[in-house]
Amino acid sequence: TTMTSPILVTGGTGTLGTHVLPMLRGAGHDVRVLSRRDHESRDGITYVTGDLLKDHGVPAALEGVEVLMHLAGSAKGDAEATTHLMRHAVTADVRHVVYISVVGADRMPIGYFRNKHGAERVIAESGLPWTTMRAAQFHDLVLTAMRGVVRLPVVPAPKVVRFQSVDAVEVASRLVELAVGQPAGLVPDLVGPETHTMPDLVRGYLRATGKHRPLLPLRIPGRVGAAYRSGANLTLEGAVVGKRTWADFLADRLGDDNR
Repeated sequence: TTMTSPILVTGGTGTLGTHVLPMLRGAGHDVRVLSRRDHESRDGITYVTGDLLKDHGVPAALEGVEVLMHLAGSAKGDAEATTHLMRHAVTADVRHVVYISVVGADRMPIGYFRNKHGAERVIAESGLPWTTMRAAQFHDLVLTAMRGVVRLPVVPAPKVVRFQSVDAVEVASRLVELAVGQPAGLVPDLVGPETHTMPDLVRGYLRATGKHRPLLPLRIPGRVGAAYRSGANLTLEGAVVGKRTWADFLADRLGDDNR
């Protein structure tokens, strides 16, 4: 990308986006962010109001853009939103689309994963040069889940559910490298340094917070249970492995909470 051409980031206000924006600025790029809400533009970051799902405001956001980082994601409608985005990206003559997907997107029989895979396909079939990286769940997401489940008197903790959660800062850093490089298609997955079962995560969180709850070892039936048992949501070989462990992340976060 030429330094003068802004990099457009969708999902710039999300967990990943908040790490990506300062990294892009630090590397000397002008940044444009597509957001559903109005924000003050500042420090070389310009906000453009628009909505991917409603297909509103997108062409203006893409004007003069060569690199598009598509980080926006939601529980549903990802493929549809991405279809709208890519239609405009083709017209705008974007030269590189960088997409963040999830490990197991093509293997897990769960709506969220299917949606991500649908969006991957839309990008791959657009005719534009692209790079897609699948990452494991972020430590942040696991922490949110833990805070939620320990509110229950008995915590559902199926043994078959395993996570290789990864640090969002490391994901952001890798995506920025990819964005300023050449389009590379589907690159190796990025996963965390350890694999944890759901009961391990819950016990560790309870220990760290000084709480006590009984755990219920649920069975997950059907295709979803089979997929988790076979590790369809994991990448055990050929992945890029992050450095920051869940324990380090948790200690830092709970340290913040307790200050």
